[in-house]
Amino acid sequence: MKKIYITVIASLVLLSCGGDKKNSTEAVIEKGDLTQLRAKRGELITQSDALLAEIAKIDEAIGKLDENHKLALITTIAAKDTVFNHYLELQATVQTKQNIVLNAEYGGVLQQVYVKEGQRVSKGQTLAKIDDGGLGSQLAQMETQAALAKTTFERQQNLWNQKIGSEIQYLQAKTNYEAQVKAVSQMKAQIAKTVVRAPFSGTIDDIITEKGSVVGPGTPILRIVNLGDMYLEAEVPEKNIATVKKGTEVIVDFPILGETFNAKVTQASNYINPANRSFNIQIAVPSKNGQIKPNLTSKIQIKDYTNPKTIVVPISIISENADGEQYLYVAENTTKDGQATAKKVIVKTGLTQGNYAEITEGIKDGDLVISEGARSVKEGQKVSIIK
Repeated sequence: MKKIYITVIASLVLLSCGGDKKNSTEAVIEKGDLTQLRAKRGELITQSDALLAEIAKIDEAIGKLDENHKLALITTIAAKDTVFNHYLELQATVQTKQNIVLNAEYGGVLQQVYVKEGQRVSKGQTLAKIDDGGLGSQLAQMETQAALAKTTFERQQNLWNQKIGSEIQYLQAKTNYEAQVKAVSQMKAQIAKTVVRAPFSGTIDDIITEKGSVVGPGTPILRIVNLGDMYLEAEVPEKNIATVKKGTEVIVDFPILGETFNAKVTQASNYINPANRSFNIQIAVPSKNGQIKPNLTSKIQIKDYTNPKTIVVPISIISENADGEQYLYVAENTTKDGQATAKKVIVKTGLTQGNYAEITEGIKDGDLVISEGARSVKEGQKVSIIK
């Protein structure tokens, strides 16, 4: 083909420069006559069109004689039985079972806050104290009265055991003592409400109410968090209730932290929310360097389907005909020099994952599936496989 174009260029040069030197291109340019220049240009264009028409005839003849000239260039994928996993992609939020706000149980002035934000505390440790308004003094008096009532009861009991005194005196002393003991116990419980203690070991996350503030029952004082028992919580559509259960494998991704790890569903709720037809699942989350915190969002992929032996192909090479049937092309009758014939194959697809689809029918192990060029080939067309 290059030789033909070289010949054309040479012919044009000879036509423009040969034979009649007076009418050559150089001679016309030297004369500087605009009319002659335009006439010469028209003459050359006519000669060029005639030569291009001849080239087109030659190309047509080459196409009829050269079989390789008509082959479409394609690439193929060798179909191979492989494991296909389908994942349900959802968003989940980090929660912790030990993340609470401690509220005041007694009304009064917040007398003292013994901790600071970020401080580690132990279970039962005193965190804050509310002024008891004189309850401590009342308790001391009540304990004195209880001690007297105990002494009186013990003496009456000794006399009664010796059959001395009346039964009514014994019962009155006993009742009075028990009432005093109960009153002391109630007062201690009341005073205990003025002390805020840590319900579990953790970290003080926030001091909500400062020392000296007046608080009442229910007033938030501080927040305590323990990052040692965290989990992810997500809502799963009810259609997946049969495939997503305790022990199901999950891929957890925290885009903000750049961390991805494998986990398992630790709990699947038995209750379906009627508002959105979903159920909750929980996934245990390891605490790594304290970076994973409550309410942090993540992307999770729940493995809800596995086929250990199936064909997988790119979705981009699957087409659909007017009848709604899906098809693709395979290369058949492959020769040693890479030539083959394109054959349309009707297929049935299963689930898709990312850019790939599961082929359940139509393709078998070892078939050469046409990849590049799949959209341009036709049934029975000769093709050439690019290695």
